[in-house]
Amino acid sequence: MAKLKPWYDVVELREDLRENRPLDASEFAVHLDQIRDGRAGKDYTDPQRFFDRTYVTGSLLDLASQVVRRLSGVQVETSAVFNMSTQFGGGKSHSLTALYHLARNGASANKWKGVESILLRANVKAVPEAAVAVFMGKEFDSLNGRGGAGEPRRFTPWGEIAWQLGGAESFAAVEKHEKEFIEPKGDAIRAMLPKDRPALILMDEIISYASTYRAKGYGDRLYNFLDCLAETARGEKNVAVVVSIPASDLEYTPADAADEARFKKMLDRLGKAIMMSADTEIGEIIRRRLFESSGSQDEARKTAAAYAEWAIEHAQELTGVDAESVQNRFLSAYPFHPSVLSVFERKWASLPRFQRTRGVLRLLALWVAHNHQDEHRKATREPLLTLGLAPLNNPVFRAALFEQLGSDALEVPVTTDILGKSDAHALRLDKEAADGVKKAQLHRKVATTIFFESNGGMSQGKTDASVPEIRTATFGPDANMADLEGVLEGLTATCYYLNADKNRYRFGLTPNLNQILVSRRGAVQPKSVDERVRQLTQKLFDKHTGDASKFVDRKYWPARSNDVPNRAALTLVVLGLDTVAGDKKTADLMEAIVRDCGSSGRTFKSALLFAAPDAADAARTAVRDALAWEDIDDDEDTKKRLDDGQRRLLQRNLEAAKRAADEALFRAYRHVFLLGKDNALRGLDLGQITSSSAGSITELILRELEKNDEITAHISPARLVKCWPSSLVEWPTKGARDAFYSSPQLSRLLNPDAIKRTVADGVSQGHLGYATKDPSGRLKLQRFQESMSETEVEISDDVFVLKAADAVKLKEPPRLESLTVRPERPTIKPGEQVSFTCSANDQYGQPYPLTQAAWTATGGAITAEGAYTAGPVCGLHTVRAEAGGQTALAEVRIAASEKKPGGGAEPGEPKPGEPEPGKQTIRWRGAVPPQKWMNFYTKVLARFINSPDLKLEVSFEIPLDRNQAQAKADETRTGLKELGLDDNVSQT
Repeated sequence: MAKLKPWYDVVELREDLRENRPLDASEFAVHLDQIRDGRAGKDYTDPQRFFDRTYVTGSLLDLASQVVRRLSGVQVETSAVFNMSTQFGGGKSHSLTALYHLARNGASANKWKGVESILLRANVKAVPEAAVAVFMGKEFDSLNGRGGAGEPRRFTPWGEIAWQLGGAESFAAVEKHEKEFIEPKGDAIRAMLPKDRPALILMDEIISYASTYRAKGYGDRLYNFLDCLAETARGEKNVAVVVSIPASDLEYTPADAADEARFKKMLDRLGKAIMMSADTEIGEIIRRRLFESSGSQDEARKTAAAYAEWAIEHAQELTGVDAESVQNRFLSAYPFHPSVLSVFERKWASLPRFQRTRGVLRLLALWVAHNHQDEHRKATREPLLTLGLAPLNNPVFRAALFEQLGSDALEVPVTTDILGKSDAHALRLDKEAADGVKKAQLHRKVATTIFFESNGGMSQGKTDASVPEIRTATFGPDANMADLEGVLEGLTATCYYLNADKNRYRFGLTPNLNQILVSRRGAVQPKSVDERVRQLTQKLFDKHTGDASKFVDRKYWPARSNDVPNRAALTLVVLGLDTVAGDKKTADLMEAIVRDCGSSGRTFKSALLFAAPDAADAARTAVRDALAWEDIDDDEDTKKRLDDGQRRLLQRNLEAAKRAADEALFRAYRHVFLLGKDNALRGLDLGQITSSSAGSITELILRELEKNDEITAHISPARLVKCWPSSLVEWPTKGARDAFYSSPQLSRLLNPDAIKRTVADGVSQGHLGYATKDPSGRLKLQRFQESMSETEVEISDDVFVLKAADAVKLKEPPRLESLTVRPERPTIKPGEQVSFTCSANDQYGQPYPLTQAAWTATGGAITAEGAYTAGPVCGLHTVRAEAGGQTALAEVRIAASEKKPGGGAEPGEPKPGEPEPGKQTIRWRGAVPPQKWMNFYTKVLARFINSPDLKLEVSFEIPLDRNQAQAKADETRTGLKELGLDDNVSQT
């Protein structure tokens, strides 16, 4: 949105207002008799000047066009008698003055500003010149009479009217009635009307006359005369009677009210009631009276459009927003906000001393003059003059304001709570507020708006300001309405004379509960605050708002490491307000708790979550306020002095203070600490949290940690397999559970028993096996690939889970898997014997019963029992055992040694089969699974690869389909040749 110009850069004030010399209220009054006899100022006696400064409102246009039409002799769609009712702006006397100048000047008025529209509405070509009579009830004195030199003395309203209409000739028609003070009837009235021209009779403030002379019966005679005058005018073609009944400053007696009702009923019966000035035209009326120029209409329209667009967008939150007319309302009121003008009509009009025209014009003149001064223009660049900009700090303005209210009793509330003193509550709140609120002076504006909308709480049924009214009058396109709630809370909690009831606000005369709170707050002891803080904090953390938080253990205010148990379950450690996040003392305490549990090291470090508070001042203050409100509520003597509204407010304040204390503590615990994957404590800042973020602090913490995968409610079997320790085949169920609370590499299980569901699902889905061990330590598969419920899962060191592959092995019955021949590498001499044995193992590595093995050997002979006799050929030979389709080999070295004469070996010569002196031989024989061959080379053989004495013999067998065997044998021979090895591959 384009930047809107401030109002003072668009409109031009009258010179006296620019110089801060606003006129007195009397300058805005129009006195019809003074206009008639030329005593009024030029603004009113000079007809053209008067119309230049007069805005022809819809109601004035309607009245004037009908009067002009009637004076022109047109009786269709018009009336001869008008009963004027008034509301603020373009008052009755002003309208009567306009009619007076039109009728007196006739066709000369055609060229005046605004008259063309009157002629167009009247459908006549020119204003007819007419005889005009003016009767002012406040001016005409029936005891002294009226009449100058050479004029008859006139003591009656009808005598005065006749004289003004036609001089001596008209007066003669009612002269007898004048002398005897008897009201004339139709014939006499028709006789006093001029015959050569139309007649306009203007009567103002008639109740003032009736009230003054009620004891003499003159009021009744005026009523009778007016009744006959109206009836007679209705029968004439070019006579109009315009009457204004009430007296603007008159305090009515019951008799006055009765007379007003009687006159009104009669005039409404004989004529037409007409309401002067519509609220959409008030702005133009005021502009004519207060401003030399309305300035750029483009800027005014731009501002009105921006505010209208904003108002329509937020219509549900505002009041009185009609999409079709709202832009015109802003434009019509410019440079004022419509609420400034409408509040006087909506709220203030019923005040006994309120002057709808002159008094308010005086206020607005002071208003714009004050805000137009340089120092105030620098402080604000508002596009519109709003209620919030009323200069309540100006003593002259306040005096004029209180005059309209009829009392200055609100001087103290205004200067204490809003403006007028340097430490006024609204001013102080703005100074302490966030930048946006401070710059907008939002506390001052809202408080001032409440003052105007609540009518000061003065004797009008405690009129108040609703939240929609406050929003409408205070905010605009560039304002943040979300700030209002906090501003109202601040004002309500601080101001001494502001009363709030069910989201409605008013300023009153009696000090409110805030003053009592100030004294009670100071009496609250720090020990009581600390005790309540602990109670509330524990309540906030213990609150169960969901299934998740019930699984978390809470430990409060630990001072030593053994204050927190070492358990395989999530534990939320809540630190006190004196243990603030970021302090070294706090960090040291958490480190000590994570590292140890008393004198022992802590196993389940990852199970710990720490909640640490921010700075504690706000929380302690809120708790102190709650305790102070409780103290007031418990004081029966104080409560007796409160009225019903204050007692209700006390309960609301008490509840609000309790909520504020809870909220302050909730917001304080925004820091969470836990063990990171690097095995060091790390912090998580939850940000600007509020109680609306979650049902409890614990729930909020768990939710954030789940979002970051630090906590999980369930772990899938597949994920458990990924976490499997590489050193384990079977994993105790207790160890599997505990791993999620001891290793920060894993997400913490919200519920320790969730591992049961994981195991049960894994067994049911075939991802895991469930096993125990027999007394000999051998694994026994209990469940695999069958339905299992979590209630059947036992968490123990003696119950195990297996990966699927290992479970499959346990599920098969024992079968012969491998053979082992012993000894593996004996060394003997030719002709000597060695006995070989053969043992068997099953697929689980357990001994397998073997009845008989078939023996074969090279380099010697071997019996069926495994007895080998070495032959004469020295060298390395093979002994083979076969059983159940399995084969095992052993090596036998036949070594011959040279003998010295006399036999025996040379001194120091090793015996056959023994290594050379100072050396040892290591041997290994076993089956290597194909998938581990590369690892076998890397981890076992690579370290000996540079030794020239390393001997490696490979033997492999693989059964193949007969159709594939030849091709595979050929490929094998090719590979062996490429490696330079013996390519003798047998096929059987």
